[in-house]
Amino acid sequence: MTDARIIDGKEFAAGFRVRVAAGVAALAAEGIARPGLATVLVGADPASEVYVRSKGKTAAEIGMASFDHRLPAETTEAQLLELIGRLNKDADVNGILVQMPLPAHIDSAHVLMAIDPAKDVDGFHPMNVGRLGSIAAGAPLDFPVPCTPLGCSMLLTDALGSLSGKNAVVVGRSTLVGRPVAQLLLRADCTVTIGHSRTRDLDALCRTADILVVAIGKPEFVKSDWIKPGAAVIDVGINRLPAGDGKAKLVGDVAFAEAMKVAGHLTPVPGGVGPMTVACLMYNTLQATRRAAGLPFVAV
Repeated sequence: MTDARIIDGKEFAAGFRVRVAAGVAALAAEGIARPGLATVLVGADPASEVYVRSKGKTAAEIGMASFDHRLPAETTEAQLLELIGRLNKDADVNGILVQMPLPAHIDSAHVLMAIDPAKDVDGFHPMNVGRLGSIAAGAPLDFPVPCTPLGCSMLLTDALGSLSGKNAVVVGRSTLVGRPVAQLLLRADCTVTIGHSRTRDLDALCRTADILVVAIGKPEFVKSDWIKPGAAVIDVGINRLPAGDGKAKLVGDVAFAEAMKVAGHLTPVPGGVGPMTVACLMYNTLQATRRAAGLPFVAV
């Protein structure tokens, strides 16, 4: 068997951002104010700071307005909720993203609940979670969907075409990735099983998958003998390991080199799912702007 075909998330995301930018330009041509994305970062987590900067840079590149709110780590929950309340009422803000994780003294559930569901471009508000959980097969995604799962779904559809009838296994049951990915695969008419740390014979379950999505947060956890020959493997994991030169190397949750010899399609780390997360955030912000303007949903 030949090596797996690489699913190039970086290339796909670049093309997707171009289409989102065209959607932003189309709004301007209709006299509608450009979309506005507000990001909120509490504290100074280095990884979060890099991620927030990337979002602001991407927003500017595709013609969106970016409102960056940096708050000290000692910010109280009440102060954060007050800011969210102001952003909810701000007509220039179409999307609100509060960067996770928050400091331990702030209840993340309270914060997510406070965001206007129409501006919840991360797709984490319970109302949007419920809509995804009850969506019919093939129904339009005309509401905010979590960005990383949406990116996974797009990459799979681009690589495989129709996903109907395929056996899909999702390794990981988090509310951020595992569960919403499973809902999106059900929408695409897959037969879906979720595996996790308590699943018996997890390796055998994975070998049944035509589509294997791994989001368990353990470096190189899935080995080649866990993968059905020819399966499409989406590796959501991002793990930092010592590189031996004082630096860290990024690896996924799948042992990439050996998986290449078995899988039919495989995402690399980095350059696979990661670039899609920011691109889908911009897409969600564009769609939120269209809804606020009373325009119909149009996929890009």
